[in-house]
Amino acid sequence: MPATDLKANALILYKQKPAIVQTIDKKVSVKLADGQTISVRPKDVVLLHPGPIQSLGALNKAEGDIETAWELLAGETTTLPELAELAFDEYTPATAWATWELLVDGLYFSGDIDTIQVHTAVSVEEIKAARKAKEAEEAQWQAFVERFEQNSFIPEDEPYLEDIVALANGERSNSRTLKNLGQTETPENAHAVLLNINYWDETVNPYPARMGVNLDLPDFALPQLPDEERRDLTHLAAYAIDDEGSTDADDALSWENGRFWIHIADVAALIPANSPADVEARNRGANLYLPETTITMLPESATDILALGREDISPALSLGLNVTPDGDVEQVEVVPSWIRVTKLSYSQANEMLDQAPFIDMVKITNGFKARRQVNGEINIDLPEVRIRLDEEGHINIRPILPLPSRNLVREAMLMAGEAVAQYALLHDIPIPFTSQGEPKRSVDTQETPSGMFARRRAMNRSQQTTKVDKHTGLGMEQYVQCTSPLRRYLDLVVHQQLRAHLTGAPLLEASEITERIGFVRAITGNLRRAERLSNKHWVLVYLQRRPQWQGEGVIIEKRGKRDLVLIPELELETEVYIQDDLPLDTAVTLQLTQIQLPLQESHFTAIT
Repeated sequence: MPATDLKANALILYKQKPAIVQTIDKKVSVKLADGQTISVRPKDVVLLHPGPIQSLGALNKAEGDIETAWELLAGETTTLPELAELAFDEYTPATAWATWELLVDGLYFSGDIDTIQVHTAVSVEEIKAARKAKEAEEAQWQAFVERFEQNSFIPEDEPYLEDIVALANGERSNSRTLKNLGQTETPENAHAVLLNINYWDETVNPYPARMGVNLDLPDFALPQLPDEERRDLTHLAAYAIDDEGSTDADDALSWENGRFWIHIADVAALIPANSPADVEARNRGANLYLPETTITMLPESATDILALGREDISPALSLGLNVTPDGDVEQVEVVPSWIRVTKLSYSQANEMLDQAPFIDMVKITNGFKARRQVNGEINIDLPEVRIRLDEEGHINIRPILPLPSRNLVREAMLMAGEAVAQYALLHDIPIPFTSQGEPKRSVDTQETPSGMFARRRAMNRSQQTTKVDKHTGLGMEQYVQCTSPLRRYLDLVVHQQLRAHLTGAPLLEASEITERIGFVRAITGNLRRAERLSNKHWVLVYLQRRPQWQGEGVIIEKRGKRDLVLIPELELETEVYIQDDLPLDTAVTLQLTQIQLPLQESHFTAIT
């Protein structure tokens, strides 16, 4: 606005607030409501009334007939002076300010001083409805805030809690509700908030969702088992040795006059490469094992047909191995077969190891183990537990005992992996070999908990590629994971390649195998992280339910003023401040002091 339009003692707007012009030069000197006088540019002020006005205290509330003025002008345009005359019967500094306030309010009028749009009746009703809704929303929000501060909620609060749940589950990276509450927007804090208001309880495990894994059970169609020739091996006793209660055995062992048979569920018979079922399985990567449930890679129908021992006679892909007393695999035969399975738990099998045919299988696998040791096997023997929830929600934590029967099965599965690797190399079959490079640092040779822990930390991760290479940790020159095609997708890929070779069907190219390895690696990485975090979650819940818990820990690493302590019975590592400088591998008695479930932290005091 030109300076010539302004006069001393005129009423103006400055930053949407009233002010009085004092003097005019290149800049305008104005007096604000707080009595302060400042100089501003002419273009920064808007003339409301030419005045004169001596004090902003004169802008008392003007009395007028606003609704009548609105009704007369509805749908038209006007100016501020005209509207002031119509609504208040005069245009004065006080009525000019009152008219401006009506314009700011926006119910009946909108626009600017020179062009005021008078709203229609329909528009006014819409604005009133919107304001009423906003008032109701604000009232609901304030009621929610009051409940939130009292650590409670009601069902009507669900809309405010949805984005907190999504943040806690890793489905989004922020939460408008937490932001408006002045809370930290992290998954951990969202989890803590949901626990504090009792929207979640301790049994909610957010980690699988946070890792983005598929928690829906698979339900895709499978074809019938093909009518094909199979080797009849039903005359052999085939022992499927697994944990007690297992119903999805995918391997079994037989002995036949010096030949060691390793039978594996013939999953590729139902799921050939690039079939719809193969794509579905690939998208899952592997089974997800949680303490509260198992999400399988394949539908239940696959287990019904293919799991060994579900029926009197089971289809299998059998590996017939001729093995020297020193554990060298000299000859490998791969055949589709029929087998008759006997199921045994590890405990049951352990009682039979001195009987035929187990005594022969143990001798062969012990020779294989000895060869791996000579070849530099790096043994890591740290406590392991199995965590399960029963139907009543009780948490059961049981140690996995190092039974000789487990060693038998483990060595047999490793032998199968070496045999299939040899077979694939001999027949030029592209498969995903598993290898492991040399340790990142020198390996601790102490056979103690701290030595085993340091040894584990020194190891590189194993990897899968189409090129054969040594698996340092296992002490094997070539190895492939192939004994769990019901549970691991890349094991299934190995079986698909073996079957294609046996039937003369086209093999997948090495590049196609590489693509599958890369695709599945990302998926299974999240699966394994979800499993680890879930296991720890339930261990912490187990402790939280036992606030007086005491138990034994072992110092496995020194970390400045704190020691890293392993609690064997829980397979839990935790940092503890111990007043005395105790050496590694010292056993200490621990007393639980605090569990911070959302942070996955446990705190203990060492009892001297």
